Amino acid sequence: MKKKILITLLAASAALAMTACGGSENSGKVVVYNWGEYIDPETLTAFEEETGIQVIYDEFETNEIMYPKIEAGASQYDVVCPSDYMIKKMIDNDLLEEIDTTKLENYENIGKQYLKEAESFDPGNKYSVPYCWGTVGILYNKTMVSDPVDSWSILWNEKYKDSILMQDSVRDAFMVAEKLNGCSMNTTDAFELEKAKNMLIKQKPLVQAYVVDQVRDKMIGGEAALGVIYSGEAIFTQRENPDLEYVIPKEGTNVWIDGWVIPKNAPNKENAMKFIDYMCRADVALKNFEFITYSTPNVAAQQMIEDGDIKDSPIAFPDLSQYKNLETYSYLGEEADALYNDLWKEVKSE
Repeated sequence: MKKKILITLLAASAALAMTACGGSENSGKVVVYNWGEYIDPETLTAFEEETGIQVIYDEFETNEIMYPKIEAGASQYDVVCPSDYMIKKMIDNDLLEEIDTTKLENYENIGKQYLKEAESFDPGNKYSVPYCWGTVGILYNKTMVSDPVDSWSILWNEKYKDSILMQDSVRDAFMVAEKLNGCSMNTTDAFELEKAKNMLIKQKPLVQAYVVDQVRDKMIGGEAALGVIYSGEAIFTQRENPDLEYVIPKEGTNVWIDGWVIPKNAPNKENAMKFIDYMCRADVALKNFEFITYSTPNVAAQQMIEDGDIKDSPIAFPDLSQYKNLETYSYLGEEADALYNDLWKEVKSE
């Protein structure tokens, strides 16, 4: 797809440019580390043209891949886009620079409800600026699934063996089992985690693959019947394949927020502020939303959406009050992190 090719080319050029960046001050550059396929390339080009600042762009697949690179400090990024719980971990480990939001002209475009939600992992909104938000649910193909899809339990239905896609992410995988067990997705209880691990091991023979971005492509192509997916990806898949439906299971799910942050060792902090402010501009936020289809917390951009179906979409902008047991991931501490990772390794090695 054109979208994927554009981002891949950006990432490839970034790998070469990073070597030239080094650790010295480069006032004419900003080095951005973001999720794969999570920005409109045209907004990067426009930023360069408007400011004269060169964007060096790199990508990651999961928070757990991103974090060690920031912690090590070997690659000096100026702007990074982690998820809620990872932002809290980075704050706790003194890896982030405080952001003076009074210097961001477009910060007021971010809705107060999203800033309030972000305080659960960034008290006082001192270190992050919300970029995208959404939910995690089940995407299914109506022509391939004959059972009602309203519960995480369908992902354990043997009828769909080799046609189930799970997220290759420790927290997202465990969330599914924890919610089905009636537990918090932020549990650190050893018994509850062991139970969730055993459920995932029991499910594993039914799973076609543990993937991240590929859930979207496989579901569009009819290669699987059911997949755990982020809501923004679900919107895109429905445009490409009308047989696909997205649901938030009755047991509850994760409501997540990804936000821009500035690492403490960023060599170009002033340019980082300019980049974040630019991304908060209403027209830029709208352009990114239309390209990546992940829900924007930019209320000024929301008002500019012309497509009524998208503007009122229960996937893009759901009424969360109608759902129960919704949670945001919390950073659980080093000990719990290690436990989750060890249990996930047991699941993957079975």
